[in-house]
Amino acid sequence: MKLHPPETYQPDATKRYENIAAQLIQLIPFAKIEHIGSSSIPGAFSKADLDICLIVDAAKLEDVVQTLKHHAYIEKIGTLRTEELCMLECTLVGNDYAVQVVASGSEFEKFFITFRDMLRARPDLVADYNRIKVDAA
Repeated sequence: MKLHPPETYQPDATKRYENIAAQLIQLIPFAKIEHIGSSSIPGAFSKADLDICLIVDAAKLEDVVQTLKHHAYIEKIGTLRTEELCMLECTLVGNDYAVQVVASGSEFEKFFITFRDMLRARPDLVADYNRIKVDAA
């Protein structure tokens, strides 16, 4: 696995997130959309991929998943799938990103958002996070 320093991928990832979020809100207008993962954390090393969290009411999660499947998304193989979480990836060429559809108020929403926000607030933790990733790579 190749890791990229933040200055080489984060500006592009941010622009890509904004463009994709604008498209997703057209498909799922009631969703809350959040940029998550390493590309959303200033200073974080990454595989240079993009992760987006789509937060919806639990009762609508399956309908949202089906809507996305009709718009060039597939369930990501080998990932956790529950009534409160479905990880999808875009199948369009040149669109290397994943969408985590999560139930509002679920442990998954709390995990993705809390993790991101904690690292955004603590550069010392980002440094530790980067060291762990480099060692694991």
